[in-house]
Amino acid sequence: MAERVLLKKYANRRLYDTEKSVYVTLSQVSDMIKGGRQVEVIDAKTEEDVTAFILTQIIVEEAKNKNSLLPVPLLHLIIEYGETVLSEFFEIYLELTIKNYLSYKTAFDEHFRKWLDIGGNLSALSQKNMHSFPSLPSLVDLFADSAKKSKEKHEDG
Repeated sequence: MAERVLLKKYANRRLYDTEKSVYVTLSQVSDMIKGGRQVEVIDAKTEEDVTAFILTQIIVEEAKNKNSLLPVPLLHLIIEYGETVLSEFFEIYLELTIKNYLSYKTAFDEHFRKWLDIGGNLSALSQKNMHSFPSLPSLVDLFADSAKKSKEKHEDG
């Protein structure tokens, strides 16, 4: 389980990291979360949990910087139906859907990487036995080159 950080939100809209005893920005909170930390934000005066508000604020700021996050029709639905229809969907199904997507994506990426590694090994083998499989090297080399370029791009980026 990810470590939890307690932040206090003051009336001046500043966020105070109780762990490090420093004020933090929304961007720094976003970085904490991207680093695997869980945050809990409490209003310093009322002691009300305002975590959802602050996380939503982070998402809105990131969307503003990139000029998009969610499709406009979906945003209209969220506003139109608000808590009545969408709260259960967002609370239960959307989180589960995203978690499943990330799990399947990770598994697919790993299988694809292994497949490309096998292709690279076949390429080396087929070069030794070129007379046995004259058309195989070009197909295998295509995937091996693609895997090498993808790996180099991933390492550079």
